[in-house]
Amino acid sequence: MEKFDLSNIFQGISTMLQSDPAIMYSRIGLILLGILLVYLGRKGVLEPLVMIPMGLGMAAVNAGVLIFPGGIHGNLFLDPMVTDTDQLMNILQIDFLQPIYTFTFSNGLIACLIFMGIGTMLDINFVLAKPLQSMFLALCAELGTFAVLPIAYSMGLSPSDSASIAMVGGADGPMVLFTSLNLSKEIFVPITVVAYLYLGLTYGGYPYLVRAMVPKRLRAIKMKPAKKPSRQYSPATKISFAVVMCVILCLLFPVAAPLFFSLFIGVVIKESGLKHVNDFISGPMLYGSTFFLGILLGVLCDAHTLLDPTVLKLLVLGILALLISGIGGILGGYIMYFFKRGNFNPVIGIAAVSCVPTTAKVAQKIVSHDNPSSMILPDALGANIMGVITSAIIAAIYVTVIPML
Repeated sequence: MEKFDLSNIFQGISTMLQSDPAIMYSRIGLILLGILLVYLGRKGVLEPLVMIPMGLGMAAVNAGVLIFPGGIHGNLFLDPMVTDTDQLMNILQIDFLQPIYTFTFSNGLIACLIFMGIGTMLDINFVLAKPLQSMFLALCAELGTFAVLPIAYSMGLSPSDSASIAMVGGADGPMVLFTSLNLSKEIFVPITVVAYLYLGLTYGGYPYLVRAMVPKRLRAIKMKPAKKPSRQYSPATKISFAVVMCVILCLLFPVAAPLFFSLFIGVVIKESGLKHVNDFISGPMLYGSTFFLGILLGVLCDAHTLLDPTVLKLLVLGILALLISGIGGILGGYIMYFFKRGNFNPVIGIAAVSCVPTTAKVAQKIVSHDNPSSMILPDALGANIMGVITSAIIAAIYVTVIPML
């Protein structure tokens, strides 16, 4: 009879003890981080729909390491590094998340599904009401997306990897996933994980940035209404705008056509009055895709995958990109404040960082705290929606131009 060995039963513990100390401590750290993300998501400090499944997935994948034949350590969640077709077909029948990863995540489908859901939430009326103002603020709020690219390159990253991590400054997770899949296939996993970890901090972190840069008397500004009330555009006009924008952007940047199509088909479905389809896209499809995205991001946080010196650079560059974009948005708000001779609340600038609709809600919440009678949400949503479109255009430019360098 074979000797009874507890290590063969409790393999999660035995693999941890047998691992290199760096791997062991990384696994323990990631398990604790995962538990923390679940807690912060439950408390509402971070986005719960992403952070709760991401945190539990992170803890589970680092705890559930077992020994495969040949003494190889692995897990039964998924293998993001597999490239051999025969091996992939085998793993698809074993790792329970591999089909979702292979057929929705690694080809960008899940990003497009989420973008489609975002499209159903957008009211183009806010953009059409003040297009130049919204466009200006959106460009200012992309400052981190532009500034971090040369910084990342100077830190030793390739132009493609630099562009991918710089997209974190756009504060749009699907955009980061799409860009990194096209430009940085070798490190798109840590880039996407870093992006979503930091995007969860926008709700809790940006209010401190706003309060540091905008004094209370300016945060409390109540803008005077325009002499002419804002025009309400018909659904036909909004559909025409979406169709024309989609066709033009697809003509200019074919490589990002799936993103543009996904965003604008959501807008068209909403404005066409297809209620049941709209409810499906904005409900089960959007929330289901986001939920599975959170799970996949969590189980991709394997200690072996993230124990790369490049990850530390990505962590620094990601937070820097979001910080610079937030500063750029607020500076844009100040420029509009002076241009409109004081009849503009600079806090609106932070809403142009395109984390829809989080940053718009953050802006309104900050202003309401200092002046409950001040309503900036329509202007904030206009900047917010234009920020999404601008981020998609910049992603398309990077994906098209960077490979030519």
